[in-house]
Amino acid sequence: MAAIPMKTTGALDKSTVLSLNHTDRQCVKDRQTLQQGIQTSAARESRPVRQPSQPVQQPSRPTLANMPVPRLQNTVQKGQKIQLPVTNTDVLEACFGWNTTDGRCDLDVSAFLLGADGKVLGDSWFVFYGQTQSPDKSTEFIAEGSGCRETIRVSLGRLDTRVQRIVFVLTINEALENRLHFGMVKDAYIAIRKQAAKGNDIAGFLMTEYYTNVVSMMIGELYRHNGTWKFNAVGNGISKDLAGLCEWYGVAVD
Repeated sequence: MAAIPMKTTGALDKSTVLSLNHTDRQCVKDRQTLQQGIQTSAARESRPVRQPSQPVQQPSRPTLANMPVPRLQNTVQKGQKIQLPVTNTDVLEACFGWNTTDGRCDLDVSAFLLGADGKVLGDSWFVFYGQTQSPDKSTEFIAEGSGCRETIRVSLGRLDTRVQRIVFVLTINEALENRLHFGMVKDAYIAIRKQAAKGNDIAGFLMTEYYTNVVSMMIGELYRHNGTWKFNAVGNGISKDLAGLCEWYGVAVD
């Protein structure tokens, strides 16, 4: 995916954000483009080349190969909140996986870093494939690997003290244009792990409810509570794409 020039102190241009849902996937694979500084995930180069969007009744993109759902540990149910056995210096990894029943569905992960008012600290305080690191360098998007589709790494020791909550969101690319929705998704999960303890989940949540009126899913969140960190298995979504989520969480969009 082409990087979106989000590293700015000013308001985002709406056409810039909306381009998230109109990305020419082929251009990302051009080596010359990469050398010119456009950031992209190397792992995405192995995905099938996506052709221009087709009408809903004529899907043209093959379904990505299904990934097995790992044996999650310390699982919680939707709406359940648990305290995490972590310190303020630990490095956590939020690992995400999913499968789809429709070849046109291509999901991505975003993390919104929110203050006490439930809004981002600034326009650059959300992390995704086009903006891979938060301003305080605490939160980082990582492409596929370690058995996950995508990963968000959070260094609690670097996290700005104003950040009270990190919300992890799954979005479907071009969902509104192609009438895609989470009824076409299955096996979606989040696993929270300490980086130093590979394979050992301190919290895991496997979604069991999927909705045909949802195109973005808040799958889970980390949040501060009385000096500790807790995990909330959210599992709720909205009918807004990533551009809509930016407005929802306070990212300025003209």
